[in-house]
Amino acid sequence: MRSALSLTLAIATAGAALPLRAQAPDTASIDVRYRAVADRLVDAALADSSAWQRLAELTDRFGNRISGSESLERAIDWMLDRMRSDGLEHVRGERAMVPHWVRGAESVELIEPRRTRLPMLGLGGSIGTPKEGITAPVLVVSDYDELTARAAEARGKIVLFDAPYVNYGVTVQYRAHGAVAAAKVGAVAALLRSVSPFEMREPHTGATYYDSTVKPIPFAAISIEDAAMLHRMQLRGQSVVVQLKMEAHMLPDAPSRNAVAEITGSTNPDEVVVMGGHSDSWDVGTGAMDDGGGVIVAWEALRLMKRLGLRPRRTVRVVAWVNEENGDRGGEAYRDAHAADLARHVLAIESDGGVFRPSGFGFSGSDSALAIVRRVGRLLARIGADTISRGGGGTDIGPIMERGVPGMGLNTEGSRYFWYHHSDADTVDKLDPHEMAECVATMAVMAYVVADLPEPLPRGTVQAP
Repeated sequence: MRSALSLTLAIATAGAALPLRAQAPDTASIDVRYRAVADRLVDAALADSSAWQRLAELTDRFGNRISGSESLERAIDWMLDRMRSDGLEHVRGERAMVPHWVRGAESVELIEPRRTRLPMLGLGGSIGTPKEGITAPVLVVSDYDELTARAAEARGKIVLFDAPYVNYGVTVQYRAHGAVAAAKVGAVAALLRSVSPFEMREPHTGATYYDSTVKPIPFAAISIEDAAMLHRMQLRGQSVVVQLKMEAHMLPDAPSRNAVAEITGSTNPDEVVVMGGHSDSWDVGTGAMDDGGGVIVAWEALRLMKRLGLRPRRTVRVVAWVNEENGDRGGEAYRDAHAADLARHVLAIESDGGVFRPSGFGFSGSDSALAIVRRVGRLLARIGADTISRGGGGTDIGPIMERGVPGMGLNTEGSRYFWYHHSDADTVDKLDPHEMAECVATMAVMAYVVADLPEPLPRGTVQAP
């Protein structure tokens, strides 16, 4: 999952109307017309733990799945094979070229005031160090303002950003842009307190970025606990020296695929409701929460419709988008491959916030469409997933939302999400089978009903999240 700020979508003027029927569905009839089928979907979803079991198989079998890796490509092959075995339609891989960053061996060792290895993770996209590493004094700062005030002290040092966690969207800016800020004041490398509200010496990785204004420097994350320790040492007046070694490097872009499967619409097959998550993860943990779970709950929602013999008026399409974590290439490739069809995309739904207990969706679209999806949401009141708020989407569906497609993101009780996000602790045991089943039910009801309404969701000005 990328920074919330990176999801800002230039869609405020993008909402061209569908060249279909203009009349909006009768919202008052949705409860009556779809109550029985919604209950069938919910009951079937909650009857077993098949979603959690499938996620466990994915993550146990293939582990983490960074873009460009063999494990990701093998996982995509497995998804496509299982989708065909499920009897889903038009199963295929749609090509996307993806970045290929390789971590290599890496370490941080505290040299002064005592010698000890510190848990660390290089940040995605970082360059490496020379073979002998970089050994230098550390300057600890709490924020960019302190770095500016102490710029004269930073030259030749390793800058450590010990930025307290405020929320992900705010604090992730240090991960995204910290290397550039440190390089501008002459630092030889940078370290980051992991972007998380809680951990147990389990660093978190994630994407970092360079620009052309300064020479790039290596950048890595250390644990919350160790960042605090180095800060205390500095405040006591102790000399703090570390040695950083990183083999990180970029390889040429690699071929990959979005995994796609459908249930074809019964009467309006060229109109589409698309939903999914992203198949790639960082190269730590097993990518269960971010975002294997998002892929699985969308896939299971479609499989549920197939198993119950439900074929809505419109096509429901599941996509396991590739390369959300460090390039967004899957979402862009989908937009380009389906450019001629986007006017007939009725709704895009993304799950990329952890498949914990669902509360509903955030929606970006016209006011009239919002009124309709709120009525659909009422069908999920029995599992507490009926709250439809203004503003939602996701990185993978962002490129098609920019072209006017209404979008929504699954909202869940995510208080623990950033405890495990982008770390070795992102494993399937953090997820509850019943909560995953509720996510399946929530995705299935929303996708099926919107795909089956007599009229498509009305377009108009899409309100940015």
